[in-house]
Amino acid sequence: MKKMYYQQAFTLIELMLTLIILAILASVSYGAYQSFIEQAKIGTAIGDIAKIEVLIEREITNSGVLPLNLNGMNIPNDPWGNPYQFLNMSTVRGNGQKRKDRNLVPLNTDYDLYSSGPDGRSVSPLTARSSRDDIIRANNGGFIGKAEDY
Repeated sequence: MKKMYYQQAFTLIELMLTLIILAILASVSYGAYQSFIEQAKIGTAIGDIAKIEVLIEREITNSGVLPLNLNGMNIPNDPWGNPYQFLNMSTVRGNGQKRKDRNLVPLNTDYDLYSSGPDGRSVSPLTARSSRDDIIRANNGGFIGKAEDY
């Protein structure tokens, strides 16, 4: 009589294929997870800017004037750890410091409020590479979102 031997364990090739498949799935899911996290941070920054805008409007209602800065308003940092930027237009001479669109027209007439985005850097025109990822307030509050979408 012949004895039949049944395989009781995985072969080395089967283990290697399983590990390769798991590695591929992990790399794809990690990229999707990072994208999800970044979109969540952008959403948080947009929400924060809307809340800060309400605080500024409340300050205008209470005192009758636009604040010169955000000091004393207990504003948190943006999701990337940088402070939100504020510029009262009544304190600026000319258009030099004002944030501008691709036609070099100032974004707002009352005040600028924005986050420098993930890279933490920003310059005046939104067309500059370091400003494309900024989260901005434009059209005097009519638009709040990513600078590249404006």
